[in-house]
This record gives sequence, C-alpha cells and structure tokens, in this order.
Amino acid sequence: MISSVLVANRGEIACRVFRTCRASGIRTVAVHSDADENALHTRVADTAVRLPGAAPAETYLRGDLIVKAALASGADAVHPGYGFLSENPGFARAVLDAGLVWIGPPPEAIEAMASKTRAKRLMGLAPLDPAAVTDADLPVLVKAAAGGGGRGMRIVRRLDELEAALEGARAEAASAFGDGEVFVEPYLEHGRHVEVQVLADTHGTVWPLGTRDCSLQRRHQKVVEEAPAPGLTPALTEELRTLAVRAARAVSYVGAGTVEFLVADGRAHFLEMNTRLQVEHPVTEAVFGLDLVAEQIRIAEGHALAGEPPRARGHAVEARLYAEDPARDWAPQTGTLHRLAVPDGVRLDTGYTDGDTIGVHYDPMLAKVVAHAPTRAEAVRRLAGALECATVHGPVTNRDLLVRSLRHPEFTSGRMDTGFYDRHLAALTEPTPDPHAPLAAALADAHGRSRFGGWRNVPSQPQVKRYEMDGEEHEVRYRHTREGLAADGVRVVHADAGLVVLEVDGVRRKFEVSRYGDQVHVNATRLTALPRFPDPTAQLAPGSLVAPMPGTVVRIADGLTEGATVQAGQGLIWLEAMKMQHQISAPAAGTLSTLNAEPGQQVEPGTVLAVVQPT
Repeated sequence: MISSVLVANRGEIACRVFRTCRASGIRTVAVHSDADENALHTRVADTAVRLPGAAPAETYLRGDLIVKAALASGADAVHPGYGFLSENPGFARAVLDAGLVWIGPPPEAIEAMASKTRAKRLMGLAPLDPAAVTDADLPVLVKAAAGGGGRGMRIVRRLDELEAALEGARAEAASAFGDGEVFVEPYLEHGRHVEVQVLADTHGTVWPLGTRDCSLQRRHQKVVEEAPAPGLTPALTEELRTLAVRAARAVSYVGAGTVEFLVADGRAHFLEMNTRLQVEHPVTEAVFGLDLVAEQIRIAEGHALAGEPPRARGHAVEARLYAEDPARDWAPQTGTLHRLAVPDGVRLDTGYTDGDTIGVHYDPMLAKVVAHAPTRAEAVRRLAGALECATVHGPVTNRDLLVRSLRHPEFTSGRMDTGFYDRHLAALTEPTPDPHAPLAAALADAHGRSRFGGWRNVPSQPQVKRYEMDGEEHEVRYRHTREGLAADGVRVVHADAGLVVLEVDGVRRKFEVSRYGDQVHVNATRLTALPRFPDPTAQLAPGSLVAPMPGTVVRIADGLTEGATVQAGQGLIWLEAMKMQHQISAPAAGTLSTLNAEPGQQVEPGTVLAVVQPT
C-alpha cells in the first residue's frame, strides 16, 4: 500500500493530488523551485523539498533532483501531475529504478504515445515532411512532438512563414518540455476538439469514460471544457470510444489517459494520446462521480477496476481562469492576487490563495471553476453566473471573456469549434465599462474623513478624482454636504469604505469596493487611481515598443539594426514569459530609430525595447 506520495509538479495540480491523498490518509511531499518557496502547494503538503541549483523555469524538468527528493523525504510513490516530466519515459524509468511506485502508465506506453509522431504512426497515420510542404497543403500546423498545453504550436498559412514557425516552435517546445522535436500536419479550420478519458488497470480492463469537448481554445490551449461533448451522434460517440480503447490497448496502457481527436464533417481524426491526467479531468469526475486521482493510486497499487464503468449523470463545464489580457494578444499578467473567491455550488481548483504572487516563470492559470447540473443549459448558466459573481482582485484576468463566451449563442447552442476566438474575440473583448464605477470608487475613498472636512457655508469647488478604466481616463466629481456625500445625476444612498449604494433614475445599485494601493476593484470592474496632477515627463516617444510583461528577450529579427526599414506588423523582438514566446511587432511602416533589446536581456513591463519612426 502507498503511504507517502511526492508530486513532481507545482501549483494547481499538486494541490489537487494532495487533496485526494489527504482524504485517503496518504502523506504528501511537495518539491519546489526557489521561486515557489512560499507557493500554496508547498504550504499544504506535509513535507516540502527544495530542488537546488536549477533556474526556476527548468527546476521541474530535473528528474534526477526529484527522485533524490523522493528518496530523501521517505516517499514511496511519485505522481507526475501534468506538464513538465509527466510524459517523459526516462523520468518514469528513473522513478521505478529507484524502487518507487510510479503513479502513471508504463514507460513503454509513454514512449509509444508521448511522441505525437510515433503515436500517429502507431494509429496508421504519418505527419507531413516539412521539406515537401507546398501551397496546396496549406494551412498546416507545426506542433511539438512532446508535451502539450498549446506550447510549440504554430499555424502556417503562407509557405514563406513555415521556416520561422518551425524555429519558433522548436525553441518553445525545448523550453517547456526539454525536447525540441516538432512535426507538421494538416490544419483543419473548423473542427471540434473532442477527447475520450480512459482508465485502465493492470488486469486488462479499459474503461472509456465518456467524451469531452474542448473546442474553445486560445493559442491551441484549452479555455473551456465540458462533458459529455454536445451534439455528437450515437454512432460517432461509439466510434470515438472504440478508437480510444484501441489506442490504449495498442500500448498496454495502465492508469488515466486521454485520447484526443479533431471532429470535422462527422468524422473523427486522431490527434494524440496524452499519457497523463488532463487539466480538464474534473468535468469527467463530476459526470461519472469518480475521483480519478484516487483511481490512479488504486491502479498503481495493483487493484482492478471493479465491474462496468459507472453511468454518466448530468453535464459539467469547466472554465480556466487565467492572469492574462485577452484584448492584448493574451498577454500574461503578473503581480499580487489579492483575493480569489467563487460562490458556493461550483468547484474551485487552484494553486493560489489570497496574497500570493503570480510570477513570470510558469503558466498564468489561476484556477479552474467547474459547474455540474442535470442539463447542459443549467451547467453553463450556473458556471457563467458563478464567474460573474466571483471575487478576482489582482492582475487583469480573462474572467469577463469567460462569462461572455459561456453566454454566446454559438456556445450555448453547442455549435462552437476551434476557430471560435478567431471569429469572436474582438466582440467578446469589447470594453463595457460601468459608468458609475469611478464615482463609487471615489465615494468609498472619501468615506472616513470628517463629515464636514470638505464642507463650506458657501458653495465651493467639488472634489475631483481621476481613474483609469479599460485604457481610458475618467474624472469624477463629488461634494461634501450637510447631508453627507453627494454627486450630480445620482443620489448617494450609502457610502463607506467597502460599499457604496447609488440610486440612478429610481433604481438602487450596490457597488462593493476594495482598494490595494492605487488598484481599485468595484464589483467586477478594475480601476487604477491616478494622481490628480499627471507627471508631464511620463510620456513615451511616438512609435515606442514597450515590453507588455516581464520576460526575457530570446530573439531579435535577423539583420535588425538601428536605421533599418521595417514594415507594419513585422516581427521585431520576441519575449519569453510563462513558457510562451510573444512577438512584438512594428506598429507601422517606418525606420527603426532605437533598439534597446538584445537576446538574454531580462525586461520589466513598460521597458522601451525599440522605437519605430513612422514613414
């Protein structure tokens, strides 16, 4: 019997595995980089072990250090989580060779399926030869052979873009997975991403646990997932289940795994098999009433799956909450997560708690929020409502995008595909500022001062405050009167530091206000308090290209020097942040008058990297 589990991972998935271990009476061991010394997963584990010597981005790829940590801490089993080394057969062998229990599939199964190129050949398919790709093959997808999560993937629509896409994908894959192998396959524009969860024991039983739809994706990384996948015919559902079992049996699979497909024109196209637990596993757990981590542990202990698979009940939908700005090319955000809370009735899986810092080294996912209900419509409505009412104070997130996506007619009717955000992102990120949020922030800030501190016997100038909201500056005015705070056009019913109630055209509205330095949250609206008198020296030169996030300069465009002529949209500088590469492009055609960036340089948000003088 397993008595102590080390999770070779971090963040949300480590916390998730620890939760099941705790409920099962199993001791837990966390590992951490220096950057994660105070992370939630290290605090909730019974024991934590520092992984020395490696840079934060590489720490969780050091299998040798992780095995040493397991032996030193007295763990008798290792759970790999997802990402990092979870699909690395060499790491699985190292764990087993050390006499530890591996809570995952056999190394041979990982080896057969972890490389997407080998997996395709196993299923009778073959990738395209990059040297033989022609215009007739386009569009194509460049894809990392190892790992997942959208890293190391590029869509190529023009032949002259292929070489740069291959180079960028290789670099990103090597950074994220320690393996730079990539391949090329046809890209289906309007397919749906559908997958099948499988669970297999060491006694020859394989359970196909329903389908999941994961079509809402950004940068090929899933954003919203649900089970079961809506709108599939019984025949197609059965075909998917049969193919998933066939893939699992082909490699003598053991444990939890996922077989992924692209469904287009009523046909299933095999993509890959993920030989690990998926991020979206909670929707399957909700529908089947299973704890997949507990099942993984039981299977690793040699237990058989008992009888037939459980029956699916109801529908579940999961949304991934990211610290990112969808309106700015999904730019990841960093800073302090001051508050994260969701209403009762939904599941919250997270690796953060109030006051934690969101750093630059790892994926920007804050949490997964999951709703389960008897029908799809009820589950979608419940999840959208919970997200809308959630308290998310800190950096910019994709929360509003998630709410709008869940309520979009294309999604509610089940007609979405992987091109959903290509078509709808601009509309879904259109700012809809609450016009009364700045006033509520000002009134809350004014509370606590002397009631008559701003009052005069004769009329005087109103108090003025300025806020930035959705990229625009807003100025608000209010007055101190004998009756309390007042403002034009509304009646101030109540105002204190945390709650403002305004009556607008006879309708009362409540505004919950929280302030953290110059950052103010009014209900779901995020504001920045501005100084009354702006700094006239704070203006950037026209055409300045600034770092949108903290990161590392990994590449400068070939031949780019000061004085070079550039075209609008031309990629000039590439930053790596949170294991992804981000291209910074020329805003207009012109001349590069300043270049302040060089490969390897660490930059902070707002750093001027280059200046383009428009033609």
